[in-house]
Amino acid sequence: MLSEKSLVIYKNQCAIVISVDSDKYLIRFCTAMATPSGKKAQYAELKVREKDIVLLHKRPVSSLEDVLAYQNDGFSHQIQEAYELLVSDEQTATSPISINEIADLALNGLNGEESWCFYQALNKSYEFKLIPEKKESIYFVPQSLEAIEEEKKKNYEKEHEVEIHNAFIERLKNKKLEPQDSKYMGDVEAFALCKTDKSKTLQEIGYGQSIEKAHKLLIETGIWDITKNPYPTRFGFSFDSAKEGLSSMPEEDRYEVPGFSYAIDSEYSTDPDDAVAFDGTYLWVHIADPSSSVMPGSSIDIAARNRGTTLYIPEGASRMLCENCLEDYALGLKEESSALSFRIKLNEDCSIDDCSVLKTKIKVKRLSYEKANELKDSPELKPLFDIAKKNVERRAKNHSVTITMPEVHIDVDKNTKKVSIVPDVHYESNSMICEMMLLAGEGAAKFAFKNQIPFPYVSQEASEIPKNLPDGYAGQFALIKCMRKRSVGITPSPHSGLGLSFYSQVTSPLRRYGDLIAHQQLRAFLDGRKILQKDEMLERISAGDAASLAAKKASRLSETHWKLIYLLQNPDLVFESVCIDTRGSDVILLIPQLDMQTMMKNFSDLKLNDKLNIKVASIDIPTQKVDFTPIA
Repeated sequence: MLSEKSLVIYKNQCAIVISVDSDKYLIRFCTAMATPSGKKAQYAELKVREKDIVLLHKRPVSSLEDVLAYQNDGFSHQIQEAYELLVSDEQTATSPISINEIADLALNGLNGEESWCFYQALNKSYEFKLIPEKKESIYFVPQSLEAIEEEKKKNYEKEHEVEIHNAFIERLKNKKLEPQDSKYMGDVEAFALCKTDKSKTLQEIGYGQSIEKAHKLLIETGIWDITKNPYPTRFGFSFDSAKEGLSSMPEEDRYEVPGFSYAIDSEYSTDPDDAVAFDGTYLWVHIADPSSSVMPGSSIDIAARNRGTTLYIPEGASRMLCENCLEDYALGLKEESSALSFRIKLNEDCSIDDCSVLKTKIKVKRLSYEKANELKDSPELKPLFDIAKKNVERRAKNHSVTITMPEVHIDVDKNTKKVSIVPDVHYESNSMICEMMLLAGEGAAKFAFKNQIPFPYVSQEASEIPKNLPDGYAGQFALIKCMRKRSVGITPSPHSGLGLSFYSQVTSPLRRYGDLIAHQQLRAFLDGRKILQKDEMLERISAGDAASLAAKKASRLSETHWKLIYLLQNPDLVFESVCIDTRGSDVILLIPQLDMQTMMKNFSDLKLNDKLNIKVASIDIPTQKVDFTPIA
């Protein structure tokens, strides 16, 4: 019970009770201390409720002035002795203890005049921490030895901040960091990952604001391993797939397609999203159906738009839609799969006579390209290969352009970071599936146009292709340089490179946002729901395309990064290169084994498609610059 002249704490200030009036207490406290210059202390009085104050010492004190004037520099030593007595008892050391109990151990009791000084000493000590939640009295909890050491370390660093920082900068200039220095390199890392636009640390060591220099410094100081791939983060991408899960496939009426369809893909594929079949009358192209549950404007849709596409890098896939949606929505992972299917009736020349879009149930067999190639003469697959050949001929008559350049598969061991690179083998089945997807895209575009559905049509202007193209890789490289960029619009226009008058991409809604929008439009039409209008659709396509372009850059730079790591891991390898372009006395060489190009100077005697054996001369990981030297 509080009484007159009891000592209390009010808003972390020492106060004395002057009088008690029912449930109110008149207290006196200091608002400004006396100063050495002669300025007197100032006091105030205030009525408060009991819940606003905490009892510090219940016995009457002589005066507030005497309490505030009391000083004792020996309390810190006595507090430490009290702590040592407590930590010998593990149970006591972890339990809250009142200020009076600590005082009994440290001082054999506490009088009123010294209580405020003792309270302040406890508050400043490393050994005890105040528990502010306990309002009925003043309690502290003893700290662990580890916590005490950490607190001392923090205080030391705070008191010697300038000195410690200057010592760190000197070590950084000499590239001889100590283990604890990594925490001071945060702004350099953030800058190297494009999370900030400048680094104070780089400025202090005179490096300038260069991302490549920051990257190099992080490697040289051991903060980053040389294998660190910064490119996805630099372009704003996570190494993880989307988090929000799709709901299970909704129950709805679906047409059950007889027989089996075939999901044919790379042996590395884990997200099969298309399957094909021919029933004697119709070509069927079945596509995964995430638009059955991903509604336009939903949180999943917005997250997919921000990613634009699934990011494929050698470390793995960072998926546009969540990882666990594959079980329900990918094709061929269950006994039956749900799909959005394009049923296409073809004319004799393989032009499209009619295309219907159906919600279907299908049975799928998964095949690798290699296995499908072995079965290309089977009754199930031969019609598909025959259709593909006819479609290639039809498109060729419309001046389609086919470019064939080497491709590789890069694999990175997650534990050892060992890199392996193997050429992608291109089978006839690869081309067959490509033609099936083109027919689906063409059929979808015609279906949308016929039914006046606002739709993302993909087009490409005709390129000016030289008449006398060289043979081999040099000719393919020249074709690449001629090609115009594709464009997406609301009005169908010819796609010159494909040799098609109508085209849209619809075959990968699990991993391309533009395809997902196309499916959402088709789905809305089939279900009789509201369809996105042209302007709104174009706005979403534009946002998705911007993100997709960034993902492609991140993927390309990531692949180059790991190719350079592979070269560092295999410095003695010799590669056969092919001259694919000449620029004065300089040449551009293609290394098919790596799907990599490099420029070499002063090789005026090398002609297009000439071969040259080369090996690595130098590699700079931060700038992705690699120089090769010829081998006789």
